[in-house]
Amino acid sequence: MTLARVRPRRSALPGFGPTLGLTLLHLSLIVLIPLGALVWKSSTLSAEEFFAAVTSPRVLAAYRLSFGTALAAAGANALFGLIVAWVLVRYRFPGHAVADALVDLPFALPTAVAGITLTALLAKNGWIGSWLEPLGIQVAYTPLGITVALIFIGLPFVVRSVQPVLQDLDAELEEAAASLGASRWQTFRRVLLPAILPALTTGFALAFARGVGEYGSVVFISGNMPMKTEIAPLLIVTRLEQYEYAAATAIALVMLMISLALLLAINGLQAWANRRQAA
Repeated sequence: MTLARVRPRRSALPGFGPTLGLTLLHLSLIVLIPLGALVWKSSTLSAEEFFAAVTSPRVLAAYRLSFGTALAAAGANALFGLIVAWVLVRYRFPGHAVADALVDLPFALPTAVAGITLTALLAKNGWIGSWLEPLGIQVAYTPLGITVALIFIGLPFVVRSVQPVLQDLDAELEEAAASLGASRWQTFRRVLLPAILPALTTGFALAFARGVGEYGSVVFISGNMPMKTEIAPLLIVTRLEQYEYAAATAIALVMLMISLALLLAINGLQAWANRRQAA
């Protein structure tokens, strides 16, 4: 009795090998090679020089400002982006299409234009800043102004991540929860939030990642004062203008490592939410 020769299963989609090769080539050219060059240029510094370049008081202040404002803006966008997505999905009102299109405005608007506009509005003599100044609230040229700019450019990431999930949720689930005696808060916490949490976490991560590396909209409204309102991307540009390329890449490398660690933690939270929802 002879054994039948086992043939390998063929993929239903042809061209797996070439497409995989093109994907790896694209990732290498766009991601891996630039990151490798970043690490290589940083390695030209000695350990003492590298440590001095990334731990000076000015650099540490820029790190705290960049990551702190990015986290604060992403948190605010997670809250208000959820509200905006909820209103756009659950309600119909005059100008609904216009409001939905305005959400994508930060994607289309050049970041420098956004920064100049926000500065003009929030400065002491601006339309909004002139009302806030008598109250003792200064927005432009402060960390608060940086946070406002990051909220502006990060809101679409949360809205567009959560909106499709809300559209797919059946309204009958809410009605069933209400018929069983659940309050509105209980319905949101036990029925809606588990379903939208993975998408909300994704939007938060995208808004945070965009905020950490944002330059154009922030450089105008921040005032760029060292130790106060100087963001890390601006400090990197400053080092490059001073021909301190190794120091610039060292600062960028530390930013990359911190960003990757935070994004991994956020992805871990998202995976946990997915497992909890599946269970």
